[in-house]
Amino acid sequence: MISFGLTDEQELVRNTLREFAADVLRPAAREADENSRLPEGLLDQAWELGLTNTQLPAVIGGGDEPRSPITNALVLEELGCGDAALGLAVAQPSLFAFAVADLGTPEQKKRWLPLFTGPRFPAASVAWMEPSPVFDALALQTQAEPKHGSFVLSGKKRCVLLGDRAEHFLVIARNAQSAKTGFGALDAFVVPKGAKGLTVTETEKNLGLRGLPTAGLVLDRVEVAAADRLGGEEGIDARRLLALSRTGGAAVLLGLARGVMEYAIPYAKDRVAFDEAIAQKQAIAFILSDMQVETDALRWLVWKAASFLEQGLDATRESVLAWTTAAEQAMKIADNGVQVLGGHGFIREHPVEMWYRHARTLSVLEGVAGI
Repeated sequence: MISFGLTDEQELVRNTLREFAADVLRPAAREADENSRLPEGLLDQAWELGLTNTQLPAVIGGGDEPRSPITNALVLEELGCGDAALGLAVAQPSLFAFAVADLGTPEQKKRWLPLFTGPRFPAASVAWMEPSPVFDALALQTQAEPKHGSFVLSGKKRCVLLGDRAEHFLVIARNAQSAKTGFGALDAFVVPKGAKGLTVTETEKNLGLRGLPTAGLVLDRVEVAAADRLGGEEGIDARRLLALSRTGGAAVLLGLARGVMEYAIPYAKDRVAFDEAIAQKQAIAFILSDMQVETDALRWLVWKAASFLEQGLDATRESVLAWTTAAEQAMKIADNGVQVLGGHGFIREHPVEMWYRHARTLSVLEGVAGI
């Protein structure tokens, strides 16, 4: 029998994150957007919640709590509802850490996971996207060339979250000598910030998510040891890594869509036009009801993908459905939120215009979140 109810622990986690998102993220979101800068101390404050380190093995200093992609989907929804830009910044180390925990060799886990068990926020990021007008997550231009017990990385990356401060990057590249195609040709390499040949570009200027610093990477024949290839000699199953990312991104977009809906409904009930609340007008009522239906439907898709990941199943199809639906519906809901607010939807007094920009930007990004 399928149950859609949450456990007591999941209820506690969701309520804690909902409170954090409402009390910390949302009040800081507008200033971060206006200044294109993360609030001082926010990342360390969020790190104290233990969203990542408590789910790592105790033998390397973690909390040894059982990893639950479903619970993490709940977390990302709440962070996205508070503010997608700041929420992604808070959650960014998780994709790196969980990729190592899921796909790394025992030696790699002992080496890198302790980076995520300290008291301070560890800036680490995944570099997947590339500066291509038609980006394909499977057809990467960045390539890794085997060379006498090491690999030489060449290529360019863009939209690397926290790229301005990350100390380690998980660079996704195509194995230049692999006979495989698609997922099978992809490898992941841990590259330290100071690696010879690695250049971090200036912080990018984006339409939305402006409070979240992103940068580009230029890899000019960056040589990394074979031991820095995630998964060792066997490499990785890139399907799981991309499914983790797509499901996480869908959960953030779900939270954003819910935030728009929860803002638009009370506004429509309070806004009076021609002696009647606009929520009573049929056109507005239909928009609001569609928001609810689409948000609930999206949540089931996200939970299904997360459930497949939690069971260790191939979640490629489920994560694609969740991600593509989230990108489409969050954009539609954000646009309708602007329409419900009318002229107020375009001014900075209300956050809906910012959420619209967030939805437009996040809907075209991949490799930016993980559960």
